[in-house]
Amino acid sequence: MTQEEIRLQESRERKAHWKRWGPYLSERAWGTVREDYSRGGDAWQHLPHDHARSRAYRWNEDGLAGICDRHQLICFAIALWNERDPILKERLFGLAGYEGNHGEDVKEQYFYLDSTPTHSYMRYLYKYPQAEFPYAQLVAENRARDKHSREYELMDAGVFDENRYFDVFVEYAKGSPEDVLIRITAANRGPQPATLHLLPTVWFRNTWSWGNGVGKPSLRQASSCSVELEHPAYGQRRLFAEDAREMLFTENGTNYRRLYGGVNGYAKDGINDYIVHGCTEAVNPARIGTKAAAHYVLALGAGKTRTVRLRLTDLPANALGDDLDQVFADRQREADEFYATVIPADLSEDARTVMRQSFAGLLWSKQFYHYVVRDWLGGDPAGPPPPPERRFGRNHEWTHLYNADVISMPDKWEYPWYAAWDLAFHCVPLALVDSDFAKEQLILMLREWYMHPNGQLPAYEWALGDVNPPVHAWAAWRVYKIEKKRRGAGDRGFLARVFQKLLLNFTWWVNRKDAEGRNVFQGGFLGLDNIGVFDRSAPLPTGGHIEQADGTGWMAMYCLNLLAIAMELAREDPSYEDVASKFWEHFLYIANAINHLGDDGAGMWDEEDGFFYDVLHMPDGGHAALKVRSMVGLIPLFAVETLEPEISSRLKGFTRRLEWFVENRRDLTRYVACMRTTGEGSRRLLSLVDQGQLRRVLKVMLDEREFLSPFGIRALSRIHGDRPYVFAVNGAEYRVRYEPAESSTNLFGGNSNWRGPIWFPVNYLIIESLQKFHHYLGDDFKVECPTGSGRMMTLWEVAAEISRRLTRTFLRGPGGRRPVHGPNRLFQNDPHWRDLVLFYEYFHGDDGSGVGASHQTGWTGLVAKLIQQSGE
Repeated sequence: MTQEEIRLQESRERKAHWKRWGPYLSERAWGTVREDYSRGGDAWQHLPHDHARSRAYRWNEDGLAGICDRHQLICFAIALWNERDPILKERLFGLAGYEGNHGEDVKEQYFYLDSTPTHSYMRYLYKYPQAEFPYAQLVAENRARDKHSREYELMDAGVFDENRYFDVFVEYAKGSPEDVLIRITAANRGPQPATLHLLPTVWFRNTWSWGNGVGKPSLRQASSCSVELEHPAYGQRRLFAEDAREMLFTENGTNYRRLYGGVNGYAKDGINDYIVHGCTEAVNPARIGTKAAAHYVLALGAGKTRTVRLRLTDLPANALGDDLDQVFADRQREADEFYATVIPADLSEDARTVMRQSFAGLLWSKQFYHYVVRDWLGGDPAGPPPPPERRFGRNHEWTHLYNADVISMPDKWEYPWYAAWDLAFHCVPLALVDSDFAKEQLILMLREWYMHPNGQLPAYEWALGDVNPPVHAWAAWRVYKIEKKRRGAGDRGFLARVFQKLLLNFTWWVNRKDAEGRNVFQGGFLGLDNIGVFDRSAPLPTGGHIEQADGTGWMAMYCLNLLAIAMELAREDPSYEDVASKFWEHFLYIANAINHLGDDGAGMWDEEDGFFYDVLHMPDGGHAALKVRSMVGLIPLFAVETLEPEISSRLKGFTRRLEWFVENRRDLTRYVACMRTTGEGSRRLLSLVDQGQLRRVLKVMLDEREFLSPFGIRALSRIHGDRPYVFAVNGAEYRVRYEPAESSTNLFGGNSNWRGPIWFPVNYLIIESLQKFHHYLGDDFKVECPTGSGRMMTLWEVAAEISRRLTRTFLRGPGGRRPVHGPNRLFQNDPHWRDLVLFYEYFHGDDGSGVGASHQTGWTGLVAKLIQQSGE
């Protein structure tokens, strides 16, 4: 094993807590639901960016390039000042949801360059302008733009012109689980000398101000270049800062004078006021407190660099130590050795870079997430009582929820909160590097203090009761198989644990989201935001409800995922055979329902168009298909599984039940592909579509005039650009138009758009589904790809083609251009930018450029799995 694999094993066996320290600090804690104690639930305005430097957070801390322990009691991050900004750069800035023309949006340039799974080595880059940071300009310009205009970005303000910025690299290396070495390198990329104030900062999360009887920890200056930390949970530690100019101390408490005109002592923004405004009284001359910073003034000539070294440790030594550079060299080498076991050696250097940075983004996006709904609703003993409206407002039905864990985030600025279905997709690429963490994450969402007593999984903090697609069973099954392949043995204990809890969640879906008990499901927006004609989570202007092709498809997929897990567990425990039969039968009922809704035989399948559509169920019992060609109609393809002959011969009880159904319930099995004819390897196929339906759906999906983009499968057919879908009711028109990039509608938030862009998670499931169909149908089944090209491909080849188109988004093409960066000349050409990769939330449906959240390596990290399994 590599040294990193040994560290992972020691962590798994609890011999050494290599994961105790990591990048668990959020990029943003302001503007979050947890910090919102307002009457109307306006989180963005209750604690805006302007308050963040001066108000003590209640639930989570934030910082720049930061780390903390896994309970976020001790935090470390950097602060910067260019002698022009009105405030220290202590945290990332971005637009609140009401400020941007396309919703909230981070306005910074930062990059996760490297990390091992145990965070034994990490590297981060922040690009800091030498000109004044244009805070007000960014807000004003974006507020002035409408939904049809692109966003105004930091680069548009000219602050990176002539390379007048600092590259600030932050590296961490662990000498031991409790010994963290820090190296910060600042480079002046500009043509003239420039001065940078660097303030590596250590502080305690404020746990003592809320009247809960928690003792207050302390920091004190131990020598001219060191701080001694004393915390009840961790005892004594030290931060050594090599050749610091001075050590500055204040308290991590609210500045009541600045915010409310009150009276206070040393406050959270004291170091800011001392550096920026020269207020010597803002820092404590006694050199004690709960927040401290080492102050460096780096006068850098044009093109020059300077490195600062620090150490946060439990070692009793009273100096930095002379082994720091050697430890860094060892950890970097060990990181390379570890990733050589993960990243295929036959990839190009460019593809290896993309994979390495995608893993870095996934691992850096871990965050300590703290949210106890009961305490949040009730307020703290030392604070004012919350407004009474909160008792009936956001999340009031989730008082059991107690979150205080390190969780994989979609990203730590735009989404510094977990989302249930995002997290399931994160776990697939994470399983390639740390299957233990992937399994822990999936189990965590199913624990009693997360899952609602009724069986629902928490969606996300803005509305815990919203409904996300049921993909946890799929993720658990994929993680199990990835680990089994990598380690040679699967964790059946994990599989059994998640299966038992998933049974509760499956029952919740059946009882709560099947309005009429007909195996047709209505899950609301189901994570697809504004893909439909209406807001599917709100009352319809027509009355009635929508029979969802995607909701029903997801549930059919859920049945087959649980069936696969049950059959795997039945290999050693025959009691799982009965429950396997249950999911096989439930799948048949759903397959019948999606193809045969009403007495007239109409279903969600449209025989004329060869496509699945949502069906509007009217109050009078009538039905109307909502003929939008969207991802909604492709999701039923996800419900596909093959039954191996070896399983059938081993599980006699299950096989007998299956044969009985095939013979005696032809009214149900007629809608399930072909249960009589065996395919490749004598397999049987479970699918919502037969071969004829599959060909017809793929003819639409693989048409470049519709879904097939040079960079993957669009969320909405391109035909709706010239021919928007229009639904008229009660004198109003509701329309869906193809929009390849940002949304022009406010439905489900200003930056939500499933009306044309390319999303990695559903594309990944399309690829996997095509591979499963090929597993049954074999090489003789071919389709035209692209439609109309005359080029015939097997389904395996089609899956590979879609995979190549997706990965092409990030890889350098002819001329060295990466489509993800669009026309941005710095990213495409500049040597200090061109090897940096951003993993966006979604991608332009026509040119592949990144759209939405710029650091959502979460589910876009699936690109690492695609490259790993299919190459370039």
